[in-house]
Amino acid sequence: EAITEANYIGILVWAIIFGFAIKIHASDSTKELLQDITKSVTAIVHWLINLAPFGIIGLIHSSIATNGIGIFKTYGLLIAVLAGAMIFTTFVIAPLIVSFAIKQDPYPLVIYCLKESGITALFTRSSAANIPVNMDVCEKLKLDREFYSVSIPLGATINMNGAAITIAVMTLAAAHTLGISVSFPTALMLCIIASIGACGASGIAGGSLFLIPMACSFLGISNDVAMQVVAVGFIIGAVQDSLETALNSSTDVMYTAAAEYSGWIAEGKHLPRRFR
Repeated sequence: EAITEANYIGILVWAIIFGFAIKIHASDSTKELLQDITKSVTAIVHWLINLAPFGIIGLIHSSIATNGIGIFKTYGLLIAVLAGAMIFTTFVIAPLIVSFAIKQDPYPLVIYCLKESGITALFTRSSAANIPVNMDVCEKLKLDREFYSVSIPLGATINMNGAAITIAVMTLAAAHTLGISVSFPTALMLCIIASIGACGASGIAGGSLFLIPMACSFLGISNDVAMQVVAVGFIIGAVQDSLETALNSSTDVMYTAAAEYSGWIAEGKHLPRRFR
């Protein structure tokens, strides 16, 4: 029923239950089959994303024909909200977390990570593709390879704070367009769901957009409307996805360094001179 009604929260719950059951009881051949199916689905997603530009051209033409050239003002406002939220997270929220760990001015580390990792991610638009860059940055920071060789690939998979912003903002924008009233507790719960769901976002360009229907279902927004929101996400993706990936990838290095440097401080060691 969850699948036929596109109840994404229900699908995720059953997926978790089946995951535990399969891990305990399934044979190795069954697990290999599921891994092959996963790889096949991932390949299909890659094909769809590669074909997305053709769909975007059609969507833009349809939007202009229906709503006129003024539609770009609406898209511009949406981009402004998304960019503002990501910039606020980059220069306010992330530094607060880093300062809590290293107990000193976090901005030298924040700026360094943005320069070394964020700028590259801005153009690759892929957290997975930026893993080698982040590994090299960690080596320059003199971090423990046994630590960052785990945290960087893991962060590229689950540290998707930019994706969480995209999912939450796009869903709230859809609710506003439809005239759905969203209370603060509901919006807060939506942000929590978006944050958890973002951990499952693919580390490829536009990967977070496919989780928007899950968040929309929480507010009772139908699946066909949710997919229209996904289409809008592809239209503004050049800006939105670039900023999102820059935030995702730079904080992978930032939090890895902050976690290890907090250990250095506890042991009485000095941080590299550029971060003092």
